[in-house]
Amino acid sequence: MENPLRQTFPNRANSELNVPAGTEVIETLGWHPDHGLRFAELHLARMGRTAAALGFRFDIDIALSLLHGLASLQPLRCRLALGAGAMTLTTAPVPPTAPRWRVGIAATRLSSIDPWLAHKTTERALYDKARANLPLGQDEWLFLNERDEVCEGAISNIFVTLADGTRITPPLTSGLLPGILRQTLLAAGYAEQILTLDDLRQATAIHMGNALRGLIPCDIIGIA
Repeated sequence: MENPLRQTFPNRANSELNVPAGTEVIETLGWHPDHGLRFAELHLARMGRTAAALGFRFDIDIALSLLHGLASLQPLRCRLALGAGAMTLTTAPVPPTAPRWRVGIAATRLSSIDPWLAHKTTERALYDKARANLPLGQDEWLFLNERDEVCEGAISNIFVTLADGTRITPPLTSGLLPGILRQTLLAAGYAEQILTLDDLRQATAIHMGNALRGLIPCDIIGIA
């Protein structure tokens, strides 16, 4: 069987996107003392797809060489960044995560047809500004699109358990990042379904999360 870490990705001469100067493709991986990197093959595959969409050259051997030999007595946040030229890796301790998040509804609406939402890059000023202006006691924002469909958080995807036990997450057509945790949960039995605030009001459980932090139970502020 072909090793998924050895996939090749084309370098498109002309990007499908208007890529601003200085844009980087980014992936944030978690490294843990007990089992090393988590979901590395999924992160690198997504990085390769995004690099191809932006017209960047992605060399997976360079990525693997940067990630090789990581060691720490504590979990690490590992950030790979690929620009039009070089790839870099920076590491830092994993920041503490509250055991339960309080999540507010963002006033800004996403556009379901914005192609940048499908790619993890440094073109994320909206999310960075939102995170920088979190009210005291709030852990995350939840964004809706122009149709008032639930999309995603600033650093997370959303996962909902309905009253009948169905576990769902919004479809990419609502406008959101194809997160790595989201990908693994879809493979484990979650289904894609358009979500509304009414669905959240009736849900029996709501989680947000990403590959670095895992699933985090949460309360949505102001929808009761």
